[in-house]
Amino acid sequence: MAYKPITDQQLRLYMTDLQKHSQRTAAARAGFSERTARRFDADPTPPSKRKILHGRTVADPLEAYWETDLLPLLEKDSALQAVTLLRHLQSEHPLAFPDDRIRRTLERRVRQWRALNGPERDIIFRQTPEPGYMAQSDFTHAGELEVTIAGQPFAHLLYHFVMVYSRWEHVGVILGGESFTALAEHLQQALWSLGGVPQNHRTDSLSAAFRNLTADQREDITKRYDAFVGHYGMDASRNNRGEAHENGAVESQNRHLKKAIEQALILRGSRDFTTIEDYRRFIDTLVARRNKQRVAAVQAERTHLKPLPQRRTTDFTEIVVPVTRMGGFLVKSIFYSAPSQLIGQRLRVHLYDDRIEAFLGGTLVVTHARARGRVDGHRVHVISYHHVIHALRRKPQALWSSIYRDSLFPRTEYAEAWKILQRDLPRRDACRRMVDLLFIAHEQACETELAHLLSADLDAGRVPDPKALALRLAPKATALPTDVAVTHPSLDSFDARLGAGA
Repeated sequence: MAYKPITDQQLRLYMTDLQKHSQRTAAARAGFSERTARRFDADPTPPSKRKILHGRTVADPLEAYWETDLLPLLEKDSALQAVTLLRHLQSEHPLAFPDDRIRRTLERRVRQWRALNGPERDIIFRQTPEPGYMAQSDFTHAGELEVTIAGQPFAHLLYHFVMVYSRWEHVGVILGGESFTALAEHLQQALWSLGGVPQNHRTDSLSAAFRNLTADQREDITKRYDAFVGHYGMDASRNNRGEAHENGAVESQNRHLKKAIEQALILRGSRDFTTIEDYRRFIDTLVARRNKQRVAAVQAERTHLKPLPQRRTTDFTEIVVPVTRMGGFLVKSIFYSAPSQLIGQRLRVHLYDDRIEAFLGGTLVVTHARARGRVDGHRVHVISYHHVIHALRRKPQALWSSIYRDSLFPRTEYAEAWKILQRDLPRRDACRRMVDLLFIAHEQACETELAHLLSADLDAGRVPDPKALALRLAPKATALPTDVAVTHPSLDSFDARLGAGA
């Protein structure tokens, strides 16, 4: 119960009732205890006349140690925690402090000292958002969503763009880490989806995007980012490192976004998606539904946005690479295949977060999903069997020891078929059959259909036979009728119809 001080009126009521009732009854009628009544009997001074004494009721256990042992440490570094100071006392004075019973007392003393003598602390100044003024971008980890692609764990980030005034948002699925390429590509997509340009674009310190880069590389990315925001006529700003509240609009939206995705996944009944594109469509649908709730605010904000430029700007990293005699090229230690006709040519490669596009002059000649290097340091190969199948047809035995053989198979059914062929056939026959299977998939554009037939053969315990499978894939011949009778109408019938219409 909350303590209420005794009033002079209660004391007068008690004294009056005491003349007719017992001490217990008079105290109860006045609204206080018998113990309080006995104190008033010993000293009838009204409460308003009493002097209130404040002070300790027990001895201070830190009195002999605060000034000499603890205060110098706090003045040297105010970040010391109370439990650290307690451990210091226990090591210096084990007999005086054998246990942790003074921990709460020490915590209150340290907290009071910081409030009176500690360093100045930052103050968060709440802002009134202006329509069309600021947008904020951030990357957030999405591992806690436990999303899988085709049954495999899917480690990814989410790029989150938020207009501070209307809370309109755009979300992109990032396959790699935080990088300028990922930021530029998805920021540009967000601006064109929004239909206008804010005055200011704010990010965090972008320290992750600059990690492991040389000074020249960091300077180059800084110039490219400045050129990017300059193309759109935006001012670029960054919050101080470690001060997430300075990017508070998007930071708070990160939590709400991931909670909404979590709830949508629960309703969906599964966290597994067939492809990355299916997962991206799921995210896009969710974000579009969230943005519908902000239509009025977005419409008000769009009137204050600057118009988009006439064209988009560069949102990729470009490098020039030669196509080697190995039938491909290296990009960031990853080997990508290319058509054999391009051997000896130099290609301009555009690196995006999820793909690479290679150009010969102004012609797009190669597209691959972008890969990342392995942790163990082994080189990763991204191979399209369409690029090498004709060379393999001439040299099928090269398949056996090819360093990128395992990256050559387009689906798991082909890899399983190769295992069976290796096990049950001589080396020469196994290579020839596997190459023939890939050639059938290439020539007849039946990669998926052939994979289904291979799976059926493997389940039945049959060794895949390219000739038999080609016959099963061939279209069924249909005999055309040869005795089709065509009856020509009389021209008089047309004249009769025209006359009837007149």
